[in-house]
Amino acid sequence: MDGGGGSRENVMVGGAYTEEPHVLAVDDSLVDRKLVERLLKNSSCKVTTAENGLRALEYLGLGDEKRTSLEDNVSKVNLIITDYCMPGMTGYELLKKIKESSMLKEIPVVIMSSENIPTRINKCLEEGAQMFMLKPLKQSDVVKLRCNLMNCRS
Repeated sequence: MDGGGGSRENVMVGGAYTEEPHVLAVDDSLVDRKLVERLLKNSSCKVTTAENGLRALEYLGLGDEKRTSLEDNVSKVNLIITDYCMPGMTGYELLKKIKESSMLKEIPVVIMSSENIPTRINKCLEEGAQMFMLKPLKQSDVVKLRCNLMNCRS
């Protein structure tokens, strides 16, 4: 890998070219956000980052009354990956808002956390999370995630 990330527009999946998946990565920790961004770009994903749940909702068009951006950005995001523990709005609260939205509910959401708490994991999965991953994420986690994404969203 050249480490440069996402210069390619299309990737080969299952014998057919498909667009590079666009992932919205949400984490209040700059270090964790940069790590997730690098791992995703190494797996040929386009990445947009947000430092908290409110910023993510703004990007998705749910943060305020600007409905015009909603359809533009929703169509471009294939996956949302968010930290669980964040100030202001937890990843769980972000997940609930996304799943309550008729425009956003089909977008897979992955929750990540450095704490392995079964009740928290089950709560997120019951609320509609696609997957729960433990931090720190590794390249193998992202490869698994990308395969899962392509199976779900092809």
